[in-house]
Amino acid sequence: MDTWDADAVRGRIRQMAAQDPTHERFGADTHRYELTPVLPEAEIKAFEEAHRIELPLGYRSFVTQVGNGPAGPGHGLMALTTPRAEASEGEEWAVDDEWEEDRLPGRLAAPFCLTDPLPGRITTPTEELAQGTLMLTEEGCGTYIRLILNGPRTGEIWRIDPDWGGFVPTSPDFRTWYTKWLDRQ
Repeated sequence: MDTWDADAVRGRIRQMAAQDPTHERFGADTHRYELTPVLPEAEIKAFEEAHRIELPLGYRSFVTQVGNGPAGPGHGLMALTTPRAEASEGEEWAVDDEWEEDRLPGRLAAPFCLTDPLPGRITTPTEELAQGTLMLTEEGCGTYIRLILNGPRTGEIWRIDPDWGGFVPTSPDFRTWYTKWLDRQ
């Protein structure tokens, strides 16, 4: 079982908040160095069953042991099952007041596969690539960080940047990706 030292993560986030009281660090004005409560196991199981997936262990353990977002890279982690505070009334998910259709859980169960010939870089249209992934955060300007949910790259973190890089690997797993954010000064 993958475990997080939740007290250490929360302590580091408190340190980061104390070092950045005016939220100057990128994304801090959105996530404000706050974590929402963890998700109960029953809620995660229901989510997985509804979408016929299993969440990668590092991410799954984070939302059950540390928090369900938002303090994290980019503009903060998207909560797994709860709308973001900035979602407009009637919208389930929003980032910077934009509708995030590819974040809807119904898109998660589609198979993720790499079909482009360039190793390590995918140039398929974003809407095709988003299937089989879970959006973790938005970085601005149409760039999103996604968690691969199935196939040989399950658990990897990839960046979709349609203007400057296509779909490229960012981190081998959620723990590495999130810990790197915690360790940045």
